[in-house]
Amino acid sequence: MGERAIIILAAGSSSRFGYAKQLVQHNGESFIKHASAEAIKVVKNVVVVLGGNAELIRKEMENIPAQLVYNKDWEEGMSSSIRCGLSFLLSENPFLEVAVLMVCDQPFVTSSLLNELVTKYEETKKPIIACAYKDTVGTPVLFDKAFFPALLGLTGQSGAKKIIAENIGSTITIPFPLGYIDIDTKEDYESLQKKFND
Repeated sequence: MGERAIIILAAGSSSRFGYAKQLVQHNGESFIKHASAEAIKVVKNVVVVLGGNAELIRKEMENIPAQLVYNKDWEEGMSSSIRCGLSFLLSENPFLEVAVLMVCDQPFVTSSLLNELVTKYEETKKPIIACAYKDTVGTPVLFDKAFFPALLGLTGQSGAKKIIAENIGSTITIPFPLGYIDIDTKEDYESLQKKFND
């Protein structure tokens, strides 16, 4: 099995949230620490892409064995962070076979879910393994190296969803019922706290 890596996209400025949501606490740890800890259980190679609030997040990540890369074009949107993280990985490891993209504001991502993506890839050899929730498919999502050029070609606000949508025949999904919960606003966060602390 070739090399695998996980890219955590954490470059947004959280403008709708009001402060760095990467540092928001849930179950006693920040979103970014939780995402990183789960990723590190699955692969050695974890890259966290920073942008807005980079210094605050660097501080939070001081003792975490993940590589931090700064995306100077983060304001362009998700595509620039995907390009930044993947380019960095490929410069370090040209033989990378698989990259998993995840975001830090899906608080219910676990190492077992990430392992399931990898297992499904090994079983089916399908080049895209995505998570399915509500009426959509999305992150975390695994891409085989066949799709690295497409990921590196993304621009603007386009994320990985665009590539999944254009390649449904190459995609298999795994269920992630709580995947629809992502935290964009304080209201999202308050309802998360209420729902899971009651």
